[in-house]
Amino acid sequence: GASEVLVLRIYGPLASEGASVVVPLLLPDAPVVAWWPGDAPKVPAADPIGRLAQRRITDAAMRGAPARVLDVRRDSYVAGDTDLAWTRLTTWRGLLAAALDQQPHEDVETVTVTGAADSPSTDLLAGWLRSRLGVPVRRDRSGSGGGMSAVVLSRRSGPIELSRPDGKIGTLSQPGQPDRRIALQRRKVRDCLAEELRRLDADEIYAAALAGLAGVEGGAGKAGTRRSGTRR
Repeated sequence: GASEVLVLRIYGPLASEGASVVVPLLLPDAPVVAWWPGDAPKVPAADPIGRLAQRRITDAAMRGAPARVLDVRRDSYVAGDTDLAWTRLTTWRGLLAAALDQQPHEDVETVTVTGAADSPSTDLLAGWLRSRLGVPVRRDRSGSGGGMSAVVLSRRSGPIELSRPDGKIGTLSQPGQPDRRIALQRRKVRDCLAEELRRLDADEIYAAALAGLAGVEGGAGKAGTRRSGTRR
């Protein structure tokens, strides 16, 4: 539908009065979504702009220490918060869930998630699997800058493995089935935003993934494992 885009650059005394500048531009009773494309407030829901919004979108991949950012996001989570590092995982999550829905319906025994040291999406996927499966999850690190690279779900009959070594094409391997090659490119910001704007309710699964970080071996929620960077 029709829309308008206003770009406000606030300087001087008004720089700390962003909410007061924005409020007159909002339509009554219209939903508000706040998106910080770069540096976001430590607690988005406590920010003056964030208090106006039903949904608050941040991007841990744009910060210099994404693992520490996820720790803060977990500790300060308020219903309505979400992060594009989480939205980038939609395809990965769908593929893994579909693989587990197929025969044989065995329990997953352990999980290994591998990605760049500076990939918050890798940490969040590990936290999600920990929260959903309740089994030991280990977060391994590849070279910086590569984003997500592999997930292995170990079961008695053999592992389910989803790997993306080149950042573009993924391979899904399952016991007794031929390998499947899948387009698995990193999602663009505009696609992630479009997905988030389709919903205005709280993302409870994202909240569970944040909570699951504390139970991941070598993950963002563990002291001494934090690394800096900006990849996803």
